[in-house]
Amino acid sequence: MASSHLSRTFDQVGNRTTWTLSVWIKRTGIGGQQNFFGSFPQASDYERIMFNNDKIYIAEVAGSSTNWECETDARYRDVNAWYHLVYRHDTTQASSNDRIRLYMNGVQQSFGTNSQPAQNRGTAINTADVHKIGMGASSEYTDCEMAHFHWCDGQSYAPTEFGETDSTTGIWKPKVSPSVSYGTNGFFLKFDNAANMGLDSGGGAHNWTTNGTIVQNKDTPSNVFATWNTLGYMAGYATYSNGSTTLVGNDNTYGSRTNSTLAASSGKYYMEFKITNTNASYPRVGMISTENAMVDGQVGATANSVAYRLNGAIITNGSTTSTVNTFTDNDIIGVAMDLDNGAVYFSKNGTFQNSGDPTSGASKTGSLYSFTPGTDTYHFACTAFQSSSDLSANFGNGYFGTTAVSSAQNPDDGNGIFEYDVPAGYRALCTKSLNAEEYS
Repeated sequence: MASSHLSRTFDQVGNRTTWTLSVWIKRTGIGGQQNFFGSFPQASDYERIMFNNDKIYIAEVAGSSTNWECETDARYRDVNAWYHLVYRHDTTQASSNDRIRLYMNGVQQSFGTNSQPAQNRGTAINTADVHKIGMGASSEYTDCEMAHFHWCDGQSYAPTEFGETDSTTGIWKPKVSPSVSYGTNGFFLKFDNAANMGLDSGGGAHNWTTNGTIVQNKDTPSNVFATWNTLGYMAGYATYSNGSTTLVGNDNTYGSRTNSTLAASSGKYYMEFKITNTNASYPRVGMISTENAMVDGQVGATANSVAYRLNGAIITNGSTTSTVNTFTDNDIIGVAMDLDNGAVYFSKNGTFQNSGDPTSGASKTGSLYSFTPGTDTYHFACTAFQSSSDLSANFGNGYFGTTAVSSAQNPDDGNGIFEYDVPAGYRALCTKSLNAEEYS
């Protein structure tokens, strides 16, 4: 959500002692204070749940006094995974430790700070005041993606009402249609209507107002798409936004090399870059092996990495191996990795360079980089140098930044949306496509 949020002033006071929040969250920015739900009658009087330096912090504040507060021991810093958070608020419980309970992926979390509310205390949430999702009183925006936001007024539900363990994979997954009651002010936001991201699907018509631009994308708890790894080697030399798909370089010496959160060792995968501001900084886009992603400062600096540079140079092992067309602002560069045959192809605005044919298989017709398959796993990667050198990646979500692609081309398996036609047999780098490759 970054600099956008949802808001709603509740029509009436609901149950102020008992309610349940359930939401799936994928973090795209870490650190700082990021509020994702709360009631804010005044700037100095509020109750909120937030990420506080990557811990979950829940508190009620009145003026300069904190009435109660709880903060987890654990930190939640994985920018690739979806977290399922369930917050059970029930001050009617006799045991103080049962009044505020927090669960992550079905597991109850412990609190390092554990000053719980008094029994039967009514809270600021569920009053006839403004409530916000994705923002604090005036800032503290949450940098994340959200899915299936349930808020159940008057009910204390266990996480098993909203999620369950997959019998095959052992992974915690969502229940798409949980049998729960939403009560007086409750709601269910699916975020499945791009024209109305605050639409309530809980039956109570408690719709929320969208403030700013909230983008709907294909990344969900059931199918995770790659983003840029903001915790990776050299990733700190850049600023990330738009769900960690837009990168702005901020270092002129070392460059801000980053790689995709997901990688593969077999199969065929495709993605697109849009160069939104070159700033004469010679950005590089391409592929890097997992091994070299840990130590390599630039894409194309080692033998197990290849880059297509702004000036048209194809670079591997630190040397230019061939030269193709240059690119500039607003050009779209496609990267096709054939990990079965050991080949990488680059396109510019839909045309593969060097007369490349990504479907040519073992002949590797027009490939701009060859390698021995099966020796490592590989990521998509890029490098930007100067400040304001911008690269927006489309890993299959269908957007460059906040702008949707215009032609909406799909891979053969239907997972992903791209600007240009995806070569036959190539897939987006996402968990459904990776699983299909792994278990085919």
